[in-house]
Amino acid sequence: MTDADDQAATPSPRRPRWRRVAAAVGRAARAPFDGAGALYRIGQDNLHFTLPVLNGAFGDQLAARHDRRTIRFSFRRYAADVAVADLGLQPATGGRPRTTVVFLHGLMGDEVIWQTGHGPDDLRFGPRLQQDLPEVCCLYVRYNSGLHISENGRRLHELLAELVATYPDAVGELVLVGHSMGGLLIRSAGYYAEIEHAADGLIAAADGVATPVPSDKQLDNDEQREPKTAKSTPENTSWLARMRDVFLLGVPNDGSFLEQNSHLTSLVLRKINLWPTRAISGLLDQRSNGIKDLRHALLVDQDWQSPHADDLFPPRTVVPLLPHVHYHVLMGSLLKSANSALHDYFGDGLVGAGSAAGRIFQDPAAPPGRLISTRVYPQLHHGTLLSNPEVYQYLRERIG
Repeated sequence: MTDADDQAATPSPRRPRWRRVAAAVGRAARAPFDGAGALYRIGQDNLHFTLPVLNGAFGDQLAARHDRRTIRFSFRRYAADVAVADLGLQPATGGRPRTTVVFLHGLMGDEVIWQTGHGPDDLRFGPRLQQDLPEVCCLYVRYNSGLHISENGRRLHELLAELVATYPDAVGELVLVGHSMGGLLIRSAGYYAEIEHAADGLIAAADGVATPVPSDKQLDNDEQREPKTAKSTPENTSWLARMRDVFLLGVPNDGSFLEQNSHLTSLVLRKINLWPTRAISGLLDQRSNGIKDLRHALLVDQDWQSPHADDLFPPRTVVPLLPHVHYHVLMGSLLKSANSALHDYFGDGLVGAGSAAGRIFQDPAAPPGRLISTRVYPQLHHGTLLSNPEVYQYLRERIG
């Protein structure tokens, strides 16, 4: 082998270094395009949040001017609103009514959060429950979260009443699952359903058709004699009669510390009474009624209609729990331990654990027989409550 052959066979030390430099330059050149592509894909995957976020922030204003972007309160299927009459619900095998699970999202959310996560293969609670329990029927509601909680609560009551009246043989026991604000809607809907039920009973009594609605104690005694089920009273179209379980996931039952801080900031800036502080306070006050109601979890009309609604400690109507309903209070915690003041205040990062636990669920003077289960999931933030396997397993075992 000649010297020339040796030189040809020996690789030049400059070529690998040049290739590395060229590759690095190529990656640097492609980086903006790769980043833009990633942002585009993320944007496309989350495009469905555009309207819910807009409605959550300013939905009351959109509704007031009949804006076409206003979200309607409706069941959802195939990314579209669907009327109750078009749901086409059918009984299970043998004509048995199905356990019907209704999912309600939180502020600035939509039905998709119950269905998929980071891809079409990332199934969440609704589809997984439908796969694991085929005789269970899962339904999803979307609503304008910028409206007052009580307004949406009344609409939920009306929607559930229509559902049961339209499909009396297909809808059996009702299970409601609410995340964040969605749980407050459930409690508000129960309040208005009971008011309507009581009013109907009094009207019937005045006409000589029936006696007034019995008290809680009488209901407890009646329940011991004969359990109340959808089958035992087929003529009863009240959705309350079919209620079995309510799951409250990260629900601010006693209000949101974030909204309390926003209100206090706005109040202080307004009191300073300078042009800049008044302007900032005015901008803060443009947030929707739904967000404002989260300050103290206002569930009924008269609370936000009160002239003292903007006081630091406004009046708040106590909404009692529904009798014969099992409440499951599930909450996350950013911390490993649930025994600290930080856990009580910050909770899952958006809802404090003390608020999620709720004074109404811990009242020692509550009527006997209330069914309440409380569970804390350490190191879970507000959003991961919707995808955590342990939370799903809890739901599946109780619903199945």
